[in-house]
This record gives sequence, C-alpha cells and structure tokens, in this order.
Amino acid sequence: MSILSTFRLLIVLSISAWLTMLSGCATTTAGGAVGANRSQLLLISSEQLEQTAAQGYSQLKTEATQKGALNTNEKLLERVRAIARRIEPQTGIFRKDAPGWNWEVNVIDSNELNAFCMPGGKIMFYSGLINQLKLTDEEIAVVMGHEIAHALREHSREQVSQAIAAQTALGVGTSVFGLSQTTTQLASIGYQAFIATHFSRTDEAEADRIGLELSARAGYNPRAGVTLWQKMINANAGGQLPEFLSSHPADSTRVQQIESLLPVVMPLYEAARQ
Repeated sequence: MSILSTFRLLIVLSISAWLTMLSGCATTTAGGAVGANRSQLLLISSEQLEQTAAQGYSQLKTEATQKGALNTNEKLLERVRAIARRIEPQTGIFRKDAPGWNWEVNVIDSNELNAFCMPGGKIMFYSGLINQLKLTDEEIAVVMGHEIAHALREHSREQVSQAIAAQTALGVGTSVFGLSQTTTQLASIGYQAFIATHFSRTDEAEADRIGLELSARAGYNPRAGVTLWQKMINANAGGQLPEFLSSHPADSTRVQQIESLLPVVMPLYEAARQ
C-alpha cells in the first residue's frame, strides 16, 4: 500500500472512530448557579461504574470492620452524616435523579487525610482529615460538596471513557502503521501524562465550583472554602498533603478561585439561612 493510500485509510478509520466517540458525548448535570455543564465523553453506562463502585465500597467497609476501624466514633459519624443529610437534597439542582441515589456515609478511623464519594453516592471520610486539620462543620461541608460533585459529574466514568478513546486511537495507529507493542505502550504513557492530567484539572475545577454551591445551598457558609484551602496549603507545606488532593496540590490560586465564586454563592447561603 502506498503512503498516500495508507494516509487516506488512516483518515477514514480515524473519522469513523471519532464519530463513534462523539456519539457518546453528553453532559451529566445542569449548570446550577456556578455553571458546570460542559459536554463530556461518556462511552460506558453509569450502571456499569456504579456496580463496580458499590462492590469496592462494600469491600472497603468489610476490611475496615475487620480492623476495628469502621464508625468507631459515634459522635463524629453522626456529625458527618448530619452534614450529608443537608447536602444530599441539594444535588437535585444539578441532577434530578441524585437525591434518590442510595446514599451511604461512613467514617474510617485512620490518620489518613482522605475523603471521597464514589459513583452513586457512596461517601467515606477518614477521621484524620477532620481531626488533624481541625475542620469545622462548614469546612467538612465544602470537602463533602467537592467529593459529591465528582460523583454528580461522573468524572470517573469520563476518565474511563477517555482511556477507552485513547486505546481506540492507539489501536488504529497500531493496525495501520504496524507500531510495535513497546511504541504503543509509550504512547499510552504519554497520553496519561498529558491528556489525562489536563482533564483531571478540569474535573477538580468543576468539583470546586459545584461543591461550593452545594454547601451554600445546604446552609453552610461558603467562606469556609477559603479557610479550608488555607489549611490544605499549610498541610502541604508540612509535607502532609491530603490523599484525595495528591495529584492537585492546594495553592493560593485555588483560594483565589474560591473567592471569585463567593459573590455567586453567598446569596444562596443567605437564602438557605432564611
């Protein structure tokens, strides 16, 4: 096959692959007051990921129970669950189905500075995050809103879809040009280091915006977002960066972004208080 013919074939295959991928583009949420409804690449179903997440969450609880570390502090557990109960109904602003998720909130007794919300509303806080950073209820609400936002936007589903798209593109290159396995693996590493990092930063910015609105609508002062990130900065300076932010260190720029959203979310907070 001539170089020109090969090039034409590549174009045809690439267009076909991208048309297939673009057919999976949608947005998982409404924009809310902060505006967060960009188009997303979604090549797998929510159900697939939620089932896997539920299994992983169940296993994590089992392991924590065996270690005697699950929900050992009833006062702390109720504190976190009370905050969740106020935030969960507000998720309907972004997704009508979200308030009806099978929400679950637990706390693991650990020195880890960590928290997350799995697809479908499975929330886990680690006591170290709250105790070592001395988080107020308002700051816990900002963290929780941020993590719930990842679930609402289905960022995990989007990341998996991006990986599928990358593998599809690499498969086209391999089949057309006969790339070696080593070359393909290197290309995959390049994708992870460049493209995936870019999208992760987008994910984090969206989670900040949506999370702040969720906590404000739940009646938690969004100014706590500033004090929270200042604590994150101090933890980072001490070499103790929270695990759930390990790939996105807190810095003054993030504080400035939170501050820029205050004129939008403060009226929501004031309305919630009334």
